[in-house]
Amino acid sequence: MKTQYKQLTIYYFSGTGNAKHCAAWICETADRLGIKSDMIDISKTEVGSIIPPSAGTLVGFCSPTHGFHFPEITRKFIFRFPSTAGADAFVLNTRAGVRLFKIVIPGLSGVLHYISSIILMTKGYRITGLIPVDLPSNWISLHPAIEQAGTEIIYEKQKIKVTGFAEKILTGRPVYRALYDIVQDTIISPVTLGYILIGRFYISKSYFASRKCSKCMRCIKECPVNAVSVVNGRMFWSWKCESCMHCMNICPERAIETPHGFIIAFVYIVSITSSSAITYFITNFYTGPYHSWINNELISLTIIYALALPFYFITYRIMHYLMRFRIIERIMTLTSLTHLKYWGRYKAPTKF
Repeated sequence: MKTQYKQLTIYYFSGTGNAKHCAAWICETADRLGIKSDMIDISKTEVGSIIPPSAGTLVGFCSPTHGFHFPEITRKFIFRFPSTAGADAFVLNTRAGVRLFKIVIPGLSGVLHYISSIILMTKGYRITGLIPVDLPSNWISLHPAIEQAGTEIIYEKQKIKVTGFAEKILTGRPVYRALYDIVQDTIISPVTLGYILIGRFYISKSYFASRKCSKCMRCIKECPVNAVSVVNGRMFWSWKCESCMHCMNICPERAIETPHGFIIAFVYIVSITSSSAITYFITNFYTGPYHSWINNELISLTIIYALALPFYFITYRIMHYLMRFRIIERIMTLTSLTHLKYWGRYKAPTKF
């Protein structure tokens, strides 16, 4: 095959290894075609130190999907990435794939390809590839970990897809697979905005370490965004957390849990009290021009949870403080679904 480039550089962010595997598969293809390749971890790179890529270079960005968009660390990296005088670029995202027998059911990407492409084009890049890759979901806060056999089946099929994508773009044939999903991705774009503005801050405060924690500090040492620290003798997650699930899935003691009971109780209390308060205010006091607009249920819920965000941070702090008492720690742990033995932890296959 006649190659199109002299150099391939892939910048990736990965929590449990899915996006990193994709970057590695593309680099393996480049090496086979005689193209020099590099993989660079976004979480360990200062974007200001990057030399602007020149013509004859292909730059790739590989990252997972969070809330139907790239995580904050990837978005900022692309936004600050240096301009070029002729380099090409591609965007690859991993998203939650689900296996039905031997069929991989695709997930959703949202608008990340389109926004990232627009930003890169304003910097002088020619976009040659846009592709979603359906690898196993690692978000075990929401569902049990996928069994190893299932992850291997998904990996096997998606490696073929990524390798085929790499061969095409590296030999000068553009691939815009993401455009096939533009309708559904556009429809869910409001969810993307809600996650970026509100949702990710709630999720970043949705972890705790149970009494099984051995203080090995691995979660602190390996957190890609330095969001974990020790507060009052316990692991504490700051708002910088990207919910990449790396810490929960690599904890040797399985001590990191999601406080489902706490979250359900908070949502219930906030929904009841806030809805009643807003309804009472609108009914008895507010007569402004946007009365019907504010009374919309979706908009009302958005307002409620935006206003409740500071309160959630405070209650998370209180919960963290009270965890020093054994009975509170037991209640928190026993009302966590991730505590259940069958829930498991996600491990990306190593043989790929």
